[in-house]
Amino acid sequence: MLMNAPSDLARPLEPAALPARRIRDPRLDFFRGLGMFIILIAHVPGNSWTLWIPARFGFSDATEMFVFQSGMASALAYGATFDRAGAAMLVGRVARRIWQIYWTHVCVFVAILALLAAAGTRPDGTIYLDALNLGPFLADPGRLAGGLLTLTYVPNYFDILPMYLVILTLVPPMLLLARIHIGLAFALMAGLWLAAGHGLALPAEPFSDRRWFFNPFGWQLLFFTGFFLARGRIPAPRFRPAIAWAAGIFLAASVPFALVRWYEAHPLFAEAARALAPLTDKTDFGPLRYAHFLALAYLAAHAVGPGGAALRGPVVRVVSVVGQQSLAVFAAGMVTAQALGIWLGGATGAGAMAAANLAGFAVLIAVAYATRWFRSEPWRHATSGARAGR
Repeated sequence: MLMNAPSDLARPLEPAALPARRIRDPRLDFFRGLGMFIILIAHVPGNSWTLWIPARFGFSDATEMFVFQSGMASALAYGATFDRAGAAMLVGRVARRIWQIYWTHVCVFVAILALLAAAGTRPDGTIYLDALNLGPFLADPGRLAGGLLTLTYVPNYFDILPMYLVILTLVPPMLLLARIHIGLAFALMAGLWLAAGHGLALPAEPFSDRRWFFNPFGWQLLFFTGFFLARGRIPAPRFRPAIAWAAGIFLAASVPFALVRWYEAHPLFAEAARALAPLTDKTDFGPLRYAHFLALAYLAAHAVGPGGAALRGPVVRVVSVVGQQSLAVFAAGMVTAQALGIWLGGATGAGAMAAANLAGFAVLIAVAYATRWFRSEPWRHATSGARAGR
């Protein structure tokens, strides 16, 4: 969400000016953390709060926030490694991250499979496993366990991390191409995105022709937009009133084609939304989703002030910690969302919805702070009271 930052954003991230110790951009952490909360809300089955998430008011949603911010964070991490230590160390660092995300994906799948299997059936008689189309896995676990490990079996609920894995494999070639000429990297970005719209995809299951819901070859366009913006290879646009007005008008104009209440008000809007579907397609990342997100990001970045100066206070600090630990928080959120959905299956009313969502927020916050504590390795410098007193 940093699209209107002036040159103070681009300059510190240029290879020649990378600091010895990276300073975190508060906007990056805050908006990534905000995205984690929205993603949780969106994935709780039967959650009425989903009527108020950004996806209900425009073409883009929290997935765009996650992918774009991940691109910026990757530029800070892997771009710095490439500049300092070269291509071999870059590949090693990216490979380690891919390994971590891969096993996180597998563990999330196993945890949710066990949770839903233990939950059994909903009060209405629906089998919880069938709600996520996991019945085929239990019917043929031998074959689909292999598919899970080779990413040829990717159920819809579990497709964000595999998408991110594939995009990460593109980081080294993108940086190498950009070193030769930035136009080559941009050409690869555009070429893969166009190819995704014309059929380039990955199979999601061996028993049908379904493909990954999030096509990484389409979504890499947004990831590398954030990546090269953070690297200073895409100029960070300054705030201009005319651009802000144009962005606001575009965002407002998109609401009738995304909000279901408008569909119900007049069939014209539903027909128009169907006509626009190829341009708002989520699987291959349609161009209107891209434009919508960039407009939203431009206004959001301006709203928090230069360098995120307005991002202050205890709530901002908590949300930012969640953003700093996004992988652990995301994994915990996916499992927590299903647990909350099971609980809500036997509960009704606004109070139950509020309690479920707030409990989910508390889990995300607890996981973020616990992860930060473990990653700080406080035991390295700790001494017991008895030993210290000698």
